[in-house]
Amino acid sequence: MADLTSCDVLISGGGIAGLTAAAAFGTAGFDVICVDPARPITTREAEGADMRTTAMLQPARDMLERAGLWEALAPHGAPLEVMQIVDAGGADGAAREVKAFRASDVSDLPFGWNLPNWRLRHEMVARLDALANVDFRPGTGTRSFLGRTAEARVGLSDGTRVRARLVIAADGRGSPMRQAAGIDVVTQRYGQKALAFAVTHPIPHENVSTEVHQTGGPFTLVPLPDHEGMPSSAVVWMDDGPLAQARFDMDVTEFEAEMTARSCHVLGPLTLASKRTIWPIISQRAERLSATRLALIAEAAHVVPPIGAQGLNMSLADTATLLDLAIARPEGLGDAQMLEAYHKARFGDIRMRVAGIDLLNRASQAKSPLARDARAFGLNALHQVAPVRKTLMQLGLGTRSAAAPQST
Repeated sequence: MADLTSCDVLISGGGIAGLTAAAAFGTAGFDVICVDPARPITTREAEGADMRTTAMLQPARDMLERAGLWEALAPHGAPLEVMQIVDAGGADGAAREVKAFRASDVSDLPFGWNLPNWRLRHEMVARLDALANVDFRPGTGTRSFLGRTAEARVGLSDGTRVRARLVIAADGRGSPMRQAAGIDVVTQRYGQKALAFAVTHPIPHENVSTEVHQTGGPFTLVPLPDHEGMPSSAVVWMDDGPLAQARFDMDVTEFEAEMTARSCHVLGPLTLASKRTIWPIISQRAERLSATRLALIAEAAHVVPPIGAQGLNMSLADTATLLDLAIARPEGLGDAQMLEAYHKARFGDIRMRVAGIDLLNRASQAKSPLARDARAFGLNALHQVAPVRKTLMQLGLGTRSAAAPQST
């Protein structure tokens, strides 16, 4: 018979969300096992390194502090003082509307801090190594899940069986744990793909994040610390799938010329400073966030296009909610009361944000001149009305909750 191991919390998934959850629950004193079939890549130049970045908004930073991670991460983050939106939907692709949203209008702190994903993994793995009550097992996946009233039983790929009071599914948009629990998802496909890479440029970014909207999807420049003595930014470039794939395959010189033109030259000529990665864009949400002894977080619960820095920040809000519930009633860890409270606390906000980002992405794909003009008009109107602008920034930061109906 296979070994039977016990823990308070089993986390399926060792991506950024899963590693953060492991650090957070471990720091709070719970016994944690975290598994993932892949081994995290924790250096910039390694094959397969995740060249995307994550803008950690203010509530996300609070979660990282609770997990004992922020002190190590802070020196590597670039503050986001201004979010600038450029509408370049005219016939010539030139900028028509440029609107800046300043963090100082709603807070004494920046909107957030931008960090490379590989760096996040590096510091998170180091944190787990320092926690005696966290057992991180890269190279090991989950094979089975059975939720019972008193506990969950999870079978691992190495033959181990784990008995846990709470199982957290942080195992991605195709979540095996979610599927094992029989939870359905609602998925929307856009025919888009996103490219992610880093660039250097001659004009300093001055801690301004810029989204350039044009037919096909946004081109987003997010500040990074200087790279090899030059100002640097992370780029996420969304467009129709075949166009994105063609750019992924371009030689560097041609690609640099095309991305510079697409950026409206806001930072001058762009020079590629990393490998390119590419992935398909979808919108997805689970129809429930919990089952017996199981909580869904991150992309197991919700997937959104990379607009407005919402994806991982929603994920860390999931973890913060779960952690608060666990600390408030440690004797009820993983029970029906806790998991129902988690679902009710998060489901409405997730549904609103997924729907809102879906709407923004559809607007960014607009091809007709009339639709492009409407997008420019809407951007101008939102910026001009100060109370609306402030509310939208608070919602985007996550410092204000969405007033959305909840569902069971």
